[in-house]
Amino acid sequence: MLHYPRPPFPSQHQPMPGTTGAMNPLPDHGETSYKGSGRLNGKKAVITGGDSGIGRAVAIAFAREGADVLISYLEEHDDARETERLVTEAGRKAVLLPGDIQNPDQCQAVIAKAVSEFGGIDILVNNAAHQASFKSIEDISDEEWELTFKVNIHAMFYLTKAAVPLMKPGSCIINTASINSDVPNPSLLAYATTKGAIHNFTAGLAQMLAEKGIRANAVAPGPIWTPLIPSTLPEDSVKNFGKQVPMKRPGQPVELATAYVMLADPLSSYVSGATIAVTGGKPFL
Repeated sequence: MLHYPRPPFPSQHQPMPGTTGAMNPLPDHGETSYKGSGRLNGKKAVITGGDSGIGRAVAIAFAREGADVLISYLEEHDDARETERLVTEAGRKAVLLPGDIQNPDQCQAVIAKAVSEFGGIDILVNNAAHQASFKSIEDISDEEWELTFKVNIHAMFYLTKAAVPLMKPGSCIINTASINSDVPNPSLLAYATTKGAIHNFTAGLAQMLAEKGIRANAVAPGPIWTPLIPSTLPEDSVKNFGKQVPMKRPGQPVELATAYVMLADPLSSYVSGATIAVTGGKPFL
């Protein structure tokens, strides 16, 4: 069993959206620990927010399971290049596509790029997210509220709408929800509200797509050690991040990878409309 870091963590803060290399301790995305077994051989995947955090861990796992990966990301730093290197080292094709997915045209471009580069799309992972913390509802600007919805739920709709007509039976969509959809953190009001919407979107989508043979599921992470944490939470919260769950520590991005692989695996053909909680022992109802 791997022994991952526990709080208290060193005092740290980064400008949004944060970078992996500046985190202390560094997150584990599975760079040395994830071993593939060919569960996704020949599959073609799109992962939004694939440059860092959970998205990077999923990209590594998918590649080591045999999938080619398109990484959609907001171009703010060089994290995506490291993810590209890790996918390529696994012997799979990596395509980087920077751009802001709150724009519907960019969402359509992501799917079109995947089809042109890979010849199709089998797996769509809607993972990119925006969050910011506020003490009071009066502190949340209208622009901040709208941005959170555009990135977290509107883009998910645009991407899915563009991808579904190009997906064959057996394809799947995996959405990143959150424990906040079940137990909302009041300081993350806008973010938590969008995560509740994602939970419902996934459940309805699974029913809508069942006759097409396309599955839709979600993963609901608890506290996960990613660049979002030191760049969006107060330093006191970062110091004790993850202490509130039964395992008394945050999860590492790699610890979610197997959930995404399981949901993408063609052998999970009867799993649709599900939300897989990865929460360090905290119940998800």
